[in-house]
Amino acid sequence: MPPKPLEPLAKKLMKGVIALELLAVVGVYGLFHMMNNSRDFRSTMNRRCPSILEGQHEFLWSATCNEQSLYIYLF
Repeated sequence: MPPKPLEPLAKKLMKGVIALELLAVVGVYGLFHMMNNSRDFRSTMNRRCPSILEGQHEFLWSATCNEQSLYIYLF
């Protein structure tokens, strides 16, 4: 049975969507890694986009808290 005319286009679009999602996941992980390891980068992100580190997130990203206070805060 010959392929339908839209089938190759649909396959290309799906491959593009999957590639875009994979790129987004890698980008988000990179951002997380930078914010987790660099206090300067975290500070810059807080100045430029304060909504990223709002409320609880600001506490969770803080490098000054210890495990005990983090545990108490979360539970």
